[in-house]
Amino acid sequence: MQVVTVNASKKYDVKIGTGFIEKIGDHIAPLMSGKKVMVVSDDNVFPLYGEKAVKSLSEAGYVVSTFVFKNGEESKNITTYNDLLEALFEAQLTRKDLIVAIGGGVVTDLSGFASATFQRGIGLVMVPTTLLAAVDASVGGKNGINLSRGKNQVGTFCQPSLVLCDIETLWTLPREEYINGCAEIIKYSMIVNEGLFELIRDKEIRDQYEDIITRCITIKRDFVEADEFDIGKRMMLNFGHTIGHAVEACSGYKIPHGRAVAIGMAAITKAAVINGYCTEDTRMQLDELLEQYDLLDELKYTAEELMECVKVDKKNSSGMLRIVIPKAIGSCWIKEIYKEECLKWIVLGGAR
Repeated sequence: MQVVTVNASKKYDVKIGTGFIEKIGDHIAPLMSGKKVMVVSDDNVFPLYGEKAVKSLSEAGYVVSTFVFKNGEESKNITTYNDLLEALFEAQLTRKDLIVAIGGGVVTDLSGFASATFQRGIGLVMVPTTLLAAVDASVGGKNGINLSRGKNQVGTFCQPSLVLCDIETLWTLPREEYINGCAEIIKYSMIVNEGLFELIRDKEIRDQYEDIITRCITIKRDFVEADEFDIGKRMMLNFGHTIGHAVEACSGYKIPHGRAVAIGMAAITKAAVINGYCTEDTRMQLDELLEQYDLLDELKYTAEELMECVKVDKKNSSGMLRIVIPKAIGSCWIKEIYKEECLKWIVLGGAR
């Protein structure tokens, strides 16, 4: 087992290992002064792991309720959020009690937002069951829900109380979910760590889960501790996300987050080469790694379609937009541009 401690506005541990779900009652005991737990999951994940968690929690003496919703990005909305709040109220959870979120990024985002807002704050334990959630969504305190025309437009910054990355849950992932997580790991390797880039190029990610997940969480930990509220350095973690979020929205969220971010990384790197910010060799190395993990896709939407989605991106500020540009493998920087300039970057990135 590996442990990464995050010293943000709330100090908490991220544990990476195996067998956490069967013993989750023991893991939460040091966090609890209450006796009630709400397990939140979706209808794909709960049949796999929900009953094991409920059993462990019940045997540890907790009164356990469950909230299970339909899987998918389309459920990360105000309706599901409201239903979860009502369920917490009906179960009579208090600020001494806990939410245990078991699932991917939709589950952790929704649970985090409910945790931050129900009774002005209730404890939260994250149990990510996808690779993407393990290396990204469950750590750092960002949470929220989507509006009909914009992703993550409503939310808060609220750190969890504990994160348990149970590697055993990753062995049941469909291939597309595994690939989604690989995209975020490639992102980390591009913005910070050339050694990580070489590591995942030379050996399959799934063959070194504990090491890779620990490395990624450590990288994210450092950004969160330096800039918890995402107003400066932490924005580096958005490499590939400006175009990636637009791709997600244009597809009606049929293209999943990780694959969309991969498209965004390839596009912004291509544009950076044309603009003279990085070398063709950097672009080729990134493309080769994306292709190795089946993530090298065309940018199929028009520049105008993508730009309509960029206009409502929450990273906009007073007509300006911050984009993350690669300089080399393991080195990126943040450039502030006028929102209208983004259209040129999208075109240079290969949009038709």
